[in-house]
Amino acid sequence: MIRLAILALLQPPTQPRLPDEPARAHPPQAPDTGRRRAADLPAIEVIGRSSRLRTIPGSGFVLDAAELRAKRPRNLHDALRGAPGLFVRDEDGIGIRPNIGIRGLNPTRSQAVLLLEDGVPFSIAPYGDNASYYVPPIDRFAGVEVLKGASQIGYGPRTIGGVINLLSPTPPRSGAAGSFSLGGGNRDYRLGQVRYRTGAEWGGVVGDLLLKRAAAGRRNLGTTIADGTIKASIDLPDGHELTVKGNVYRERSQLTYSGLTEAEYAQDPFANVFERDSMFADRVALAATHRLARGGVVVTTRAYGSWFARDWWRQSSNSAQRPNDASDPACGGLANLATTCGNEGRLRQYRVVGVEPRALIGLGSSGHASLELGARAHYEVQDRRQENGASPLARAAGPSTDPNAGLRESNLRKNGAFAGFGQLRLGSGPFSVTPGLRAEYVRYQRHNRLDPTAPLGETTLFRLIPGIGVTWRPGDGPATVFGGWHRGFAPPRTEDVLTNDGGVVDLAAEESWNAELGVRYDGPAGLRLEATAFQLDFTNQIVPASVAGGSGATLTSAGETLHRGLEFAGRLGTEAFGATGTTRGWLSASWTWVAVARFESARYAWIGTGTGDLVGKVYPAPDPAGLRPRVSVTGNRLPYAPEHVLRAALGIDVGARFGASVEAVHTSAQFTDPVNTARLVADGQQGPIAGVTVWNASADWRIPGLGTRLSAGVKNLFDRVYLVDRSRGLMPGAPRLFDLTMTVDF
Repeated sequence: MIRLAILALLQPPTQPRLPDEPARAHPPQAPDTGRRRAADLPAIEVIGRSSRLRTIPGSGFVLDAAELRAKRPRNLHDALRGAPGLFVRDEDGIGIRPNIGIRGLNPTRSQAVLLLEDGVPFSIAPYGDNASYYVPPIDRFAGVEVLKGASQIGYGPRTIGGVINLLSPTPPRSGAAGSFSLGGGNRDYRLGQVRYRTGAEWGGVVGDLLLKRAAAGRRNLGTTIADGTIKASIDLPDGHELTVKGNVYRERSQLTYSGLTEAEYAQDPFANVFERDSMFADRVALAATHRLARGGVVVTTRAYGSWFARDWWRQSSNSAQRPNDASDPACGGLANLATTCGNEGRLRQYRVVGVEPRALIGLGSSGHASLELGARAHYEVQDRRQENGASPLARAAGPSTDPNAGLRESNLRKNGAFAGFGQLRLGSGPFSVTPGLRAEYVRYQRHNRLDPTAPLGETTLFRLIPGIGVTWRPGDGPATVFGGWHRGFAPPRTEDVLTNDGGVVDLAAEESWNAELGVRYDGPAGLRLEATAFQLDFTNQIVPASVAGGSGATLTSAGETLHRGLEFAGRLGTEAFGATGTTRGWLSASWTWVAVARFESARYAWIGTGTGDLVGKVYPAPDPAGLRPRVSVTGNRLPYAPEHVLRAALGIDVGARFGASVEAVHTSAQFTDPVNTARLVADGQQGPIAGVTVWNASADWRIPGLGTRLSAGVKNLFDRVYLVDRSRGLMPGAPRLFDLTMTVDF
């Protein structure tokens, strides 16, 4: 359904193509007469098959099932490496907390990215707190799509960086089949997965059950997850079609939030002293999509809901807290970390419901014009508590006699949102233009339940988000020139726009003017290329306070900023040189060059002098005594915006029986503070991050006649030790990881 907005941009046949109709190599069949087989419906897509990229007025990337299997990804980060314009940053070495940046945007918690599963947002609270503390396991998906440019205004609420959509498998039309997979590797990696599909005249069902565990990149850390999904497509009378999907997710992790100090990293870059920290997370999600086609009009309505709960008990929130209750006389510091020092329980529950109808209308008999209209009603609740425990293993608030224990936060935050959009596609021969407009209205509420006298905080936000995209296919050939311009928008979080005492903070929405111009070539002989120039001109960019010089999870305004650069992706197969046998080789490459990512308006930072500060540390505000010297950061490079991200891969396929590939991923150096200083401080939260190149390899062998496939992968082939993050202290990239998986079809 979500694909409707994109299909309005595609080159149409005589009658408008139905939004869920798969691309065909043969001539199209007769137009839909009001009934289609439910199992013909693919997953809800924002792009569709890679061949459809040629007519989209914006840059895009499609990773299909075969390419996804060849990459052997352990997590979403692995799958997205190689997508042009993207920078992914590890946090725990196992990828269960995605950190994805697009075109120089800060990757922390993927807050500038719209993450979808079959068109449904899966972040914990898309309007009130877009931080990604949950990501579905990549093992159960059949494809990944990335969409940037003006086309993304059809989705929202975030239209700045891009849209990433994960595609679940499609139920079959007939018959039954299944598979089970068993895998293992170093660092306690274990995988068990069962998938079963069945189809009949009424429709089809696919079910998936996954159990997975792994140790994290640092010592004393690891995770175990269980994930179950069932998806059914059902034919109903009179041309109605219904797709229903349910998912249950459970995570039990031993994970800390804090990074390392400089001294700890120098002694052991994979150390972790907070071995009693834990994260327990549970999620239940339901989605239903109804579709009806009548003549030249297709109406699709999607309803969705999710419940997510996470309890994160931790002794430190960043490397400056060693531990966080050192003021307690019973906690003398790290010496008492495993005995008397308490912890903080960050306990959260999120409830999200929404409904989103869309209509695609063919205009005129030529099929060269179409109009898409859509709306959304969305509601979310955040129930947030902080309970401080009196011991490392406490999982409830401690006694009042403990100076740091007890209930410290009890917040109820609500967001109601209403959105509407329209996109009109007009085409004439090889040229098409698609103007569009989106409207977003958000209502915020925050209630501090710890203070009965605190007033209810309330505010609202309304924005119009225009955009326009164009395509030109000279001579109707394999090349497409595309361009676009649109308003980038992202609403602020509830906790950043409303204070705990009911006040309203003057933290404006994140807004920009985004433009891109590119060319795409989809040749007939295994050659695919895309090159795009882009610019993101922010009137106001919101960044984590930690990268603005402080530490913690609050956000702050960076004012006017500018991102400008180029991105490239290409794939060349030996068939381009006339190879016709079953053995073929291929080369793929991508390059993102963020030439400019800088503060534009007058912005300042303050430098610590040692009087209650760390000497030389960059702070986001002056000290009460006014001793910190102020320095301008205007013109400096934004933190966590590497100038270059490159990926190159070389592979070989021997029919459908064997495939192997090796890839190199290079990330250039980054600054981690707005002053762009090279000075290190003891807590590890300041200083540059050096560039690094990491090599990966994979192989896939299908055993003929046995229905069995063996797959092997190695990440960080040469076991490089490298740094990926300083926002809460030093965090290393994952060490060498290898795995072997056997899949048996039945």
